[in-house]
Amino acid sequence: MGKITAIALNTFRESIRDRIFYSLLFFAVVLILFSMVLGNLTIGDPLKIVKDFGLGSISIVGTLIAIFVGIGMIYKEMEKRTIFVILSKPLARWQFFIGKYCGLSLTILVEVVVMSILLFVLCFLYVPEIPWTLLYAIIPIFFEILLILAIAFLFSTFSTSFLSGMFTLSIFIIGHFTGDLKAIAQATEDALFQKVSNVIYYVLPNLEYLNFKTRVVHHLNITISEVMLSLTYGILYTVVVLLVGIFIFQRRDIT
Repeated sequence: MGKITAIALNTFRESIRDRIFYSLLFFAVVLILFSMVLGNLTIGDPLKIVKDFGLGSISIVGTLIAIFVGIGMIYKEMEKRTIFVILSKPLARWQFFIGKYCGLSLTILVEVVVMSILLFVLCFLYVPEIPWTLLYAIIPIFFEILLILAIAFLFSTFSTSFLSGMFTLSIFIIGHFTGDLKAIAQATEDALFQKVSNVIYYVLPNLEYLNFKTRVVHHLNITISEVMLSLTYGILYTVVVLLVGIFIFQRRDIT
């Protein structure tokens, strides 16, 4: 456990110094502040605009950090051959893999917390009360980002940075439309399309299970058990992806 912690903390410090992280975080802050301006210019409830833009910013920027920083964590070590120095020590490959994942997860947690605090402050400026219901959307967003991060790590064990990024981004986009794709397929008479849509629906992650943004913004009823069930789905899927990633990484020839 100590070895994993050491790798995680080193990865956290490395990713925090990454210019991509600060660039995306700055972009997220600008988006959230822009939502305040847009809310004042839009007819309707400005607070809903701020919440919608804010939650969307947390999700998108967190996902981009997971993809663009995550895909380089394993691949960069192998490309620069620094992994030989690390693995020459009494350190198992799975410990290295999990340590890297935990370190970047901590970085993403910092990003989500910083942006969430800013969003809470902006909401408080409109209505002087703490909008705790936002946590019903923010916590699932965080677990969704961790799932995307695990997928990025999986692809980075056997593919280049560019392809890993494209694959991960594609899964993120498709993951939000698997339900719609299946519904469209069922409405057609194309048997092949239906089979392909079923494979996509059951194999790829259904990220809409972790999407509560619209319901939170519009004050629709959300139960704790519903959120816990979605988090369980996200955690189980993440664990499976990490295990597959470890399996591939353990058997990859990196000489």
